[in-house]
Amino acid sequence: MFTALLSLTKPRRRARLPSCAIQKGRSLKTHLRSRTGRRLTSILAAAVLATGLGAGMAVASPAAPHDDQPPVPTLNWTDCGGGFQCSDAAVPLDYRDPAGTTITLHLIRHPAADPSQRVGTLWMEPGGPGSSGLAFGRDSWASLPTELQNKFDLVSFDPRGIQTSSPVVCYNDTQYDAAVDATPGVPGPDAFDTAVRVAADYDQNCVKNLGSTAGLFGTQYVARDIDLIRQALGEQQLTFYGRSFGTYVGTVYASMFPSRVRAMALDGAYDPNHYANDPYAYDVPEYLATDASMNDFLTWCDQNQAMCGFGNGDAKAAFTALKADLDANPVQLPSGRKANGFTLAYRLLFNVDDGKVIWPAFGQALHQAQQHDPNSFLLNPPSTASWAQLNPNTVVSCNDRDFPTSVEELKAYVSTEAAAAPLLGAPWAYAPPMYDQNSAPACVQWPVARVSRYSGSYRATGSAPILVIGTTKDPDTPYQDAVTLSQTFDNAELLTFDAEGHTAFGRSACVTAATATYLADLTLPKPGTVCSDEIQPSPVTAANTVSGKLYSELRSGAVDDHNRIDFAG
Repeated sequence: MFTALLSLTKPRRRARLPSCAIQKGRSLKTHLRSRTGRRLTSILAAAVLATGLGAGMAVASPAAPHDDQPPVPTLNWTDCGGGFQCSDAAVPLDYRDPAGTTITLHLIRHPAADPSQRVGTLWMEPGGPGSSGLAFGRDSWASLPTELQNKFDLVSFDPRGIQTSSPVVCYNDTQYDAAVDATPGVPGPDAFDTAVRVAADYDQNCVKNLGSTAGLFGTQYVARDIDLIRQALGEQQLTFYGRSFGTYVGTVYASMFPSRVRAMALDGAYDPNHYANDPYAYDVPEYLATDASMNDFLTWCDQNQAMCGFGNGDAKAAFTALKADLDANPVQLPSGRKANGFTLAYRLLFNVDDGKVIWPAFGQALHQAQQHDPNSFLLNPPSTASWAQLNPNTVVSCNDRDFPTSVEELKAYVSTEAAAAPLLGAPWAYAPPMYDQNSAPACVQWPVARVSRYSGSYRATGSAPILVIGTTKDPDTPYQDAVTLSQTFDNAELLTFDAEGHTAFGRSACVTAATATYLADLTLPKPGTVCSDEIQPSPVTAANTVSGKLYSELRSGAVDDHNRIDFAG
């Protein structure tokens, strides 16, 4: 165990205000001007003093890694069932000491189905951050288009600090359960003070458990890990598919090692400069996109009462009332835990990613929740499996993202996000550190050096063409991020999926075919290509499956299904 915090200082800076987020009736910039000049309450001041967060405290800039070449790991593949092989890989824990202490990563591979057609390795990068690449690869193989199965060895891994690869743990299951169970669906007046206090406690637990190594789990180091594994695989170049957060990993990899990219498809893209260097400008559009998707569902509900079965023609009012009712009257579950309004918001945030196909199921589950029926999958609290993903999510986010250290500025942005996104954004804005969307309170107070952070450039000069895929009504990674990323790279093409939901490959036959053709044969889709073949809601969906996934899976406690590629054609 480590107990000492690093003492770090640098000048404070003023964050740029995002111009794209508009509140009803006035701009975000106007809103912030009216709030940032106000003094914090005495309760907030006490919370700040209790956590030791000084006004001038900031994290230091990362030190440059040494130029010494780390040892290339040796891979020993063994059968691990279902046609897959598994191996460990030892890579430097800290690339500033490339020959020093190592960390063990776990890999999975499925050899090409037709060795005579083999082109190379298709690297499958999971989302999150925090999702398992072992599960991503294993779950995705059977649904991959034949040309990808035949031409590539599929390879993925659990990135450093995640799942089986030396997982980081800041909050244990009991701590996370207690923090989440105390979070309401309708935040009260003390919500911000509580969020700051809980985030500080989370950070202190990170340092207690991880010491200064807590700063070694950022994406620059993940990209270096991938390139060492590329060498261990004997590949001159990689073919790369990244999904959700995996698009940021791919962006950093291509920017650091552009000549090592044979082909790359990034699905559900991040705006890398906003994500890493201006994080409030990244967060606000994400809150707005999430609430826009929820609002689209509720509007559909009003227009399709027979299929939805929730709201009696005013689904938004019914949903708002339901959150408050569950806070006041939590539902007792067979597990012994209780479900409240935040439980509802938690499940919806992740399941809304499935797009329109899940909407009838939402209506059914919301109606059950109104009846306090514990069988509603939207009343299933986060599970132990969830914490295994959400612990590293915050650690990676805080290592990657350079938040200003002003608590007053934090309060202005968090309150703005909650007000601008009242359906799901409000409960999430003040939740414990769980997801990159609400990592700001923890990252503002992050007490270790971000030595594994990558800050740019993101041009990937000299790389092969990069295919950037964006979904127009993506609730998790807004479409504008994909547009921006395609314009950031020196050599990229944008492929658009006109639909609700998060990511496109596997949900759209059009996108799947275009992506597979590029990865396999290096033939890009025509500029300006738009796919619009989203699966529409139907009553059968509510009774049976959602995007090929059984309802029992949605109720099983998994955080999300961002990483599964199920083609429902």
